[in-house]
Amino acid sequence: MSRAKPLTDAFVPYGMYWSSPFCRWQGALGGENSVKLAAQTAQRFLGQRDVSPEKFDQVSLGITVPQHRSFYGAPWLAGMIGAGHATGSTISQACATSARAIADAALGVQYGASESSLVIACDRTSNGPHLYYPNPNGIGGRGETEEWVWDNFNHDPHAKNAMLDTAENVAADEGISREEQDEMVLLRHRQYEAALANDRSFQRRYLFPIELRRGKKTMTVEEDEGVFPTSPEGLAKLRPVKEGGTVTFGGQTYPADGNAGIVVCSKERARELQRDDVTVQILGYGQARVEPGRMPKAPVPAAERALAAAGITIGDVKAIKSHNPFAVNDIYFCRQMGVSPDQMNNYGSPLIYGHPQGPTGMRVVIEMIEELAKLGGGYGLFTGCAAGDTSMALTVKVS
Repeated sequence: MSRAKPLTDAFVPYGMYWSSPFCRWQGALGGENSVKLAAQTAQRFLGQRDVSPEKFDQVSLGITVPQHRSFYGAPWLAGMIGAGHATGSTISQACATSARAIADAALGVQYGASESSLVIACDRTSNGPHLYYPNPNGIGGRGETEEWVWDNFNHDPHAKNAMLDTAENVAADEGISREEQDEMVLLRHRQYEAALANDRSFQRRYLFPIELRRGKKTMTVEEDEGVFPTSPEGLAKLRPVKEGGTVTFGGQTYPADGNAGIVVCSKERARELQRDDVTVQILGYGQARVEPGRMPKAPVPAAERALAAAGITIGDVKAIKSHNPFAVNDIYFCRQMGVSPDQMNNYGSPLIYGHPQGPTGMRVVIEMIEELAKLGGGYGLFTGCAAGDTSMALTVKVS
């Protein structure tokens, strides 16, 4: 395996990013085209910061659930936000979509293909498409059908299992108990609640409201929709999803809808666009794949490779964030990396606020940047699993 070199010339202008609130499946965003909604949100964000779309020579789109007209991908998105001169990739890599899109933008800046890239990720798991694949040789000439969201959540064609099974497999392999999972969920809830303190002062650093037209009225979504109260007693009453298993509905995330965006650019452009005298540098990334049916294990080797690419160790890292669809993920990561559970995922994680796939990792990376800024700077590590027993990780430095 080749060793990646540290990135030296890829930066994020401090404050030039946003995440929408994440809304539960069939919630406020359930009827919206996620690409159109992301474009509208990006326009409002850039307008409030008085940044012209002409500043961007590349616009990329991360998306995992097809939407009407999304065949046209990033060029369509760029046109809708007023950046019709720019184009870029449309990227889909399950829950690693955001990390891949940010890494690709960073590589483009590093090697001179782009000076300033706007990376937007969006998804709507609600009302995912029902697909029909014609097959004239099928019984009666009938084709095959697929529910894009639910069928793929529930069946990996390579590993021959559901995503839930991967958590149960790792729990069985590693002796991770139901009680351990409940404790992790309670901790992650407390960390999320810290982001709500003082009238959501931490979330207001990056959470950008969504505006929805409802007839002649405009509806504003300012907060996450779907986070439910949790207590030790409530978690203890839940039955495992699978008979004989350990993972309950409390110990896993839920499908959601939302979008996020981030600017990746040269150091000079970052100085021009950023709000404060804070430097945010992308240092490196890593990806990994583990044995079939063991998805929650993948963030560990991906994190190790991202740290190696940046030339740092886990001991150098001040903020750690993960995409954690199951409590099992964080338990395994902490055991393998020698990290205390309360050393990571401060201020929230997808286990609590939901899982729109495409933008999930981007929101987590943005939260990590803001946590590091609040702490006065330092190194940050993001890692998270993705379908197909894979993972991607990113390292950043805030100073």
